[in-house]
Amino acid sequence: MRLALLPLVFVSLLAACSQPVPPPEPVRAVRTLTVQAGSASLLHEYPAEVRARADSRPSFRVGGKLVKRLVNVGDVVKAGQVLAEIDPGDLRLGQDAARASLSAAQAQLAFAEAEFKRYVTLREQGFISGVDLERREAALKASRSQAEQAIAQARLQTNQAGYAVLTAEVPGIVTAVDAEPGTVLTAGAPVLRLAHDGPRDAVFSVPEDRAAAMRAVLGRPGAVQLKPWGATATSPATVREVAAAADPITRTFLVRADIGRTDLRLGQTANVLVAAPPVPGVIKLPLAAVFERAGKTSVWLVDRTTMAVQAQPIAVAGADGNLVVVAGGLQPGQAVVTAGVHTLAPGQKVRWYAEPGAPAASAAAAAAAPSAAPSAAAAAPS
Repeated sequence: MRLALLPLVFVSLLAACSQPVPPPEPVRAVRTLTVQAGSASLLHEYPAEVRARADSRPSFRVGGKLVKRLVNVGDVVKAGQVLAEIDPGDLRLGQDAARASLSAAQAQLAFAEAEFKRYVTLREQGFISGVDLERREAALKASRSQAEQAIAQARLQTNQAGYAVLTAEVPGIVTAVDAEPGTVLTAGAPVLRLAHDGPRDAVFSVPEDRAAAMRAVLGRPGAVQLKPWGATATSPATVREVAAAADPITRTFLVRADIGRTDLRLGQTANVLVAAPPVPGVIKLPLAAVFERAGKTSVWLVDRTTMAVQAQPIAVAGADGNLVVVAGGLQPGQAVVTAGVHTLAPGQKVRWYAEPGAPAASAAAAAAAPSAAPSAAAAAPS
């Protein structure tokens, strides 16, 4: 009896040691698009900064020690408003010296004129020669020249004394401060930076291959659109300037677009949207169909014969709204998965997705062949 039970025990032990058979992987239902070529209007987007059309760096026309700065960053100034002052002591001393020299020159001129009149009378009476009269006339002319020089010097010193006060030539906003009270400044050293009140620009940079396109729309109203940060609406802008040379570090070209008078603050960020001419013969896919695999942008292709998916690397040329423009890697007629791409694996079996209430046979028939209707986007849903 015991010998008869041994085979049964042995079979039970073998069954306990064997691994359980994993359940078959479920066949997932996928949405697809049948790829077709169409046309795309690429939209290029560049980050931009709002700047004043013109700005300046007010500075003193004479050197001196800065004693007052009456404005700070962010202050709105008017034309003629006092911005800063330097110590006028030396300038006033120079003005006093020039006035003293002028008085001396004027006194010397008055004496020379009176003396010349006396010599004219003596020459008429024959008491002196003509040479003596000419000598006195030359001295009179020299005195007049010295007096004119003294007048000009006095005016110069008066002007320089007035340069001790720095005023705003145009209205604007103070955007930076370059000097603090106590600093000894040379003539022309900037004290602050003033953004002029008026039209403003959106300043952005484009790569080398886009510089020619920017020059093609130069001066064309509404050629680009401005979209402020966090806003949904756009406003038209006009490209008014494209740099003639690339930046030596970034190798990009600086572009200035006129946005007119606006409520946007200086330094505020925005996006500039530039529409490129339509490109024929391109393929467009929904953004949900694209994923990254092994460092490459890819999509899942469905083999209609085996109903298995395989990853296909693609080259992306840009975006057209919410669609991805494919530059290479796909052929018309291929079926691309458009939903749930992150849950699939290479070689996984799939089935066509059927809308609720629709027969599965209809979905399989629609996906069996490419759609004959032309589509600018990519395809008809499967």
